[in-house]
Amino acid sequence: MFQNSQDVFQLLSEAISEGILIVDETQTIIAVNTATEQMFGFSKDELNNQPLLTLIPSNFHKGHGHHFNTFYKHSEKRTMGKGRELYGTRKDGSNFPVEVGLNPFNVGEKKYVMALVIDITERKNYTDRLEKTVDERTKQLREALEAEKELNDLKTKFLSLVSHEFKTPLTGILTSTMLLSKYKLEAQQDKRDKHIETITSKVHYLNNILNDFLSIEKLESGKINYKFIQFNLSKVVNEVIYNANMLLKEGQKILYPENIDDITLIQDEKTVELALSNLVHNAIKYSPEQTTIEIIVNQDTKNTTFKVIDNGIGIPEKDQKNIFNRYFRAENALLDQGTGIGLNITKTHLENLGGNITFSSIEGQGSTFIMTIPNTVK
Repeated sequence: MFQNSQDVFQLLSEAISEGILIVDETQTIIAVNTATEQMFGFSKDELNNQPLLTLIPSNFHKGHGHHFNTFYKHSEKRTMGKGRELYGTRKDGSNFPVEVGLNPFNVGEKKYVMALVIDITERKNYTDRLEKTVDERTKQLREALEAEKELNDLKTKFLSLVSHEFKTPLTGILTSTMLLSKYKLEAQQDKRDKHIETITSKVHYLNNILNDFLSIEKLESGKINYKFIQFNLSKVVNEVIYNANMLLKEGQKILYPENIDDITLIQDEKTVELALSNLVHNAIKYSPEQTTIEIIVNQDTKNTTFKVIDNGIGIPEKDQKNIFNRYFRAENALLDQGTGIGLNITKTHLENLGGNITFSSIEGQGSTFIMTIPNTVK
């Protein structure tokens, strides 16, 4: 090559931090600077007179010759691989991303190409990290917007639900109150009793709704204080059955275990009663007349399990994934009274106490809810 120019090349190239290498028309490396040696892990003697492919990953070898020859033919200064990712190969076989600028020049009758090589590993890592950060922030923003939309939808649904659930019983109370004033004779006592029963039932229903809303507020604010005591399970079951009997439809009956006097729990008694009541009341509400609701209780060394089985309307398969979501009501239950928060409250309470709730259901055939709770507080 240009022996007289070697000294000039060495003098100029060593002052540059980027890698510089020169190849001839056969893609043979003629000269490199120290930065190139350090970048690729070779010594100068190991690179001189070696093919340029030595520094190119093997999976790029096939197309490199064509790209080089095209560039060499046109002999124009440009950035190599524009629009493509380029990689170099170190002596140890590892690959790293590079940016390459190509500069053709002549020495006498011979043409050469000088390549300016920059290791862009840090730049690429930064870009990748930045893109990842942007993607994560975008995802978080999208999730936040979806959560806000869901919250707004819930608020709208909640207001609509409250309006409907309060308006209906209040209308019944008002109507019964007005009719009561018309029945003044002693012989009309049965009619008065009927309207008093209606008023009592509606007030009881409204009270339950308010208690549910208060329970949600306490659960969300963490103000629930559970009171753990030892109690007989039969006491809870009997209380649930006593209250449920007043809600039974014509011909409905409840089968429940009566040989559970020896079963005890160390738990929050009121919460266990609340959870079991919710399941039994739902079974009554969503089952037709002349049907049976069955309660099964089992206890092992760790847990007590309650099964509430009904032969009611069941839950449509497409709705089952949302059945524990607050305010959600299955499509086939929209015409029945209810707020859609009872199961959500029950599930939250049980999980707070270390238990859980599952179910199986077939639309039109009934449902089985399984409530499991530890025998004692851990």
